Amino acid sequence: MAKIRTMKSNRQLVDYLVRYGYIKSDRVKKAFLAVDRKDFVPRVYQGYAYVDDPLPIGFDQTISAPSIIAEMLEYLEVQPGNKVLEVGTGSGYVTALLAELAKPGYVYSIEIVPELIEQAREKLKKYDNVHVFVASGWVGLPEYAPYDRIYLGCAPDVLPEELLNQLSEGGKAILPLGRPYAQRLVLVEKKNGILRTKDLGISVSFVPMIRR
Repeated sequence: MAKIRTMKSNRQLVDYLVRYGYIKSDRVKKAFLAVDRKDFVPRVYQGYAYVDDPLPIGFDQTISAPSIIAEMLEYLEVQPGNKVLEVGTGSGYVTALLAELAKPGYVYSIEIVPELIEQAREKLKKYDNVHVFVASGWVGLPEYAPYDRIYLGCAPDVLPEELLNQLSEGGKAILPLGRPYAQRLVLVEKKNGILRTKDLGISVSFVPMIRR
């Protein structure tokens, strides 16, 4: 039986993500219930807010499919009180999910497109544990490092070591890695000062991480 991909409410979307195993933990489920995807989708695409597919948000960027986001958050295992760095603020949807998972910890989110930053800040203004900056993902945000968790919503073609070295000891990062149309999700953990990577065997398609 084919999966039903179009839902009419955020609750239906969350139920779908649970039913098909994308959401496994109560904490991730509660975060998705607390953050309505429709609030972060451009007005022209409001009718598709609960479709499990990526949607354009302008400036050649997208809001990722909810199922992929859910899988990434499950692997990342954000804990209350964690300091989190997000690369690629985009619409602010994942930023809000991370804020729910990390509170009372803080989320530092960086975006290279200034226009998207302004839009996201407006949508995220209710979160007092979120700070958004214009910065390159290749450089990260070293002035606030180290981070317990790093989430990349865009795909580097090689491991961004300058960014990943900003992980704290025992910290984790998740990212799509590879060239366009040939990316895999990778989990990175810092143990004894060494970055250890694991290919999760999940094929994905994210916008590239811009070099500037």
